[in-house]
This record gives sequence, structure tokens and C-alpha cells, in this order.
Amino acid sequence: MGSLEPLTLLPCPQRILVIGGGPAGLVTLRNLIQRGEFSHVELVERRDDVGGVWYLDDPTNETSTPHWPSPAYPNLTGNVLPTFLSFSSYPPFLIPPNSPNQPFPMLQETHEYLRTFAAPFVASGKIKLNTEAVRVEELPSPLSAEVNGGGWKVVLRDWKREEHWDAVVVAVGWYDNPVWPSTPGLDILCDKGVAKHAKEWRGAKGYERKKILIIGNANSSNDIAAHLAPVAHVPIYQSQRREPWFLFKSLPDARIHKVSPVVRYEYTPSGHVSAYLEDGTVLEGVDYVLVGTGYRPSPKFIYLLPHLPPSTTKVEPVPLIPTPAPSPTRIPNLHRLILHAHNPTLSFIGAVHSYTPFITADLVSTWLAFAWSFPELSLYPPSIDQRLVFERERLKKMEERRKGKNPSSLVVFSILGEDEDEYVRALRREVVGVDKGLDGVLPSWSEEMKERVGMYGLKEGAL
Repeated sequence: MGSLEPLTLLPCPQRILVIGGGPAGLVTLRNLIQRGEFSHVELVERRDDVGGVWYLDDPTNETSTPHWPSPAYPNLTGNVLPTFLSFSSYPPFLIPPNSPNQPFPMLQETHEYLRTFAAPFVASGKIKLNTEAVRVEELPSPLSAEVNGGGWKVVLRDWKREEHWDAVVVAVGWYDNPVWPSTPGLDILCDKGVAKHAKEWRGAKGYERKKILIIGNANSSNDIAAHLAPVAHVPIYQSQRREPWFLFKSLPDARIHKVSPVVRYEYTPSGHVSAYLEDGTVLEGVDYVLVGTGYRPSPKFIYLLPHLPPSTTKVEPVPLIPTPAPSPTRIPNLHRLILHAHNPTLSFIGAVHSYTPFITADLVSTWLAFAWSFPELSLYPPSIDQRLVFERERLKKMEERRKGKNPSSLVVFSILGEDEDEYVRALRREVVGVDKGLDGVLPSWSEEMKERVGMYGLKEGAL
């Protein structure tokens, strides 16, 4: 990446490190090992078990390792059917025992599926738990390694151990990076401990008879409101900028009052919150403000070489995510939301939100295994500029869609939304073009996908 010259040959890495043991990382590891042609593939996970967001550990357990809490909570019920949680070439996800009344798996059932899937790789040492990658740094390319680049230096948690890898797959997801509104006064509420993000939600205990204001009307906010309704002071107020997206299902509840957006907060001498709403209403005496405004992808441990002329003798790595962060929020310079355009030996799986993240990660990581194993097939463009076309076109598309009054917050770069079918079908065609045997193995994203849309109606019935 230190050169301005476009790459004409595609890399063929042999030693690959996957970072992150959630669903995306686990299926990526399997696909690189079983569907790719590499000399060594390994996965590191900083927590003491696999599962990512689906692993709800007990923070009271004494441990010498840092604690990274999942944003999940006890008894969480998912909103994706088992069909779309089942990895290819592996036994399907078992039908939940409470079907058909509750066809959606619980948190514990999903975690157990992932643990079982990962077990052989843990036993063989391909998955290393309690191992955190704290820095991933691009190395300069010696002339003798022009095609594969200089590889990557990975610093593990104890700051003493360094490893070198040909390629790195980042599969850490979004949930380290909660998004907070920029509403005036909210920072003071955070300092006082009366404003909390949905990432911290662990159930209604402690909120009995408290006056609550919830921000947002997506899945997390709706779940929190429903859990609080039987125990908190009523009404519970739920602030929303627009009507909820039709796929975010919740039942009408007289105990939950929808209110307009908050324009500012005040923390009163009594230790309560006054919330000033857009329509002129003031909510007085609020005990807690619970924020469910989502997350963003922002892996801050990755450092790249800057783009400088070849004559430059010394360059220092710079963060992948610059300051200020790019607008719209995204991991910049990704070809097809997968490969870094300037150095395609850096890849991301799970950097984009989809309706069905498990099977999407399965497909995308299979494509990646083929793209890296068989560079002669040219599954992606040879030049940097060509690899940047996808980002430029997607930015233009998002700008067009966001024109008008109060556009949906879901119309963002890193959420596939209405583009998901086109995106995955194109990748699937290329995968099947390499290995026709996978045509009957991978989901088709055609007739099967009708069930995907229908599952949101099932969710409403299950509620």
C-alpha cells in the first residue's frame, strides 16, 4: 500500500488469521479450511467461549481476563428462523422445542448451536480462546513479495507476543461500538448514570416503579419497552423520529406511549431528568433514559500504511478508521463490503448488516476462500481504482435514497436492506461458477427467501 501503482496481480495468501469467534468468524474459519487451499488458518477470540453476541457470560465469575459483555440479555428470543441460522454442509439448526407457538430460537439455543459447530476447531487448536488481537498492522512489501504484500503483524493481548500472517479476516461485528444520539444534555445524563445504552440492558430488575424514557423504535427498544411494561411506572415513554419499520415487530400496549423526538435534556437538582420534546411537550421526573439507537462498525485496532510515493523511505501506519470518521459511517475503501481495496489481503466478514447474517456470512466467506485460493479466476478486479468503484457507487445510491424529509435510519451504507438479494445472488453465482457442487448446498436466495420475509409475520404471531 505504500505505492500509488495499481496492483496487476492478485494475492494468494497461505497463512490466514481470523479475528472474532462469533457466527461470522466461525463459519469463515470452517470455509477457509474446508473450501480453500491454504497452508494454515487459525482463529483468535478474546473471550473464554465462542458465540459472539450469542454468548452471554456471567460477569460475576472471577477471571483474570478482561470482561467484554455481550449486548444480549437473559431469555432473549431471536427474530430469525432456524432455516436461516443453519450453516451449509452442517446439520441444520434444530427446531425450537416450543414450536409452533414460538418458532424462534432462544439465546441459549443459538449459542449451543455455535458451540457445537466450533467444537472440532477448538479441540484441534484452530480456535484459540482468551486471545485478543490488540493491534493489526500492515507491513511494507519487499520487492520479492510484491504480489502477496508484506503481510500483517498481529500483536496479541499481553503486548509481548507478535505473529506475522499473510492475510487477516476481521469478523468482530458491530457491538463494541454503540451509537449515541447527539442530543444536548445527554452526555451529562451518561455521567450521572441515568442514561444507558441498550448494550447494557440485562432485564427489568432494578427498574421497578421507575419512570422510563426509551429512545428508538427498533428491535432493542421495542423489547426493552415490552419487558418494562409490567414492572415500571406507567406510562413508559418511547421516543421515535418516525413510524417503525414494518419488519420491527411489537404489539400495541396501552402502557407504552409513543412520543416525539427529544431536542434536549436537563438533569435536575432532585436527580431526575426533564426531557424536552420536539412538539413542545416536557417530560418531567424521568428516572432513566434508555437508548436503543444501534451500533456501528469501527474496528479501531487495525493500522494501514498510508498512500505515499514509492520514493518515501519511512512511513508510519495510520488507523483504518480515520479521525474524524468517514461520513456516512462505514469501514472505508471496501470492495463489495469484503476486501480492502488498497490491500486485498485484509478482509471483513460481518461488516455489513443483513436480514440473515448467518447464511450471508457463510456465502461471503466461501467467496473469499475462492478469491484468495484461486487468484487466476479474477473474482475481483486487479487494480485499486477498480476495487473502489463499488464504494463510490454505493455512496451515490445511499445519497439518492436519503433525499427527502426524515429518511429512515436504516438507509445507511453498512445495512444491505433492499440491496441484499442482488448482493448475495451475485456472489452466489460466482461461488457456484467455481464449485458447481455448492449449488445444492448454499441457500438459493430465490424461492427460499420468501420464507425469510414471511418470518416477520410469524414473529408478530409469536409475540
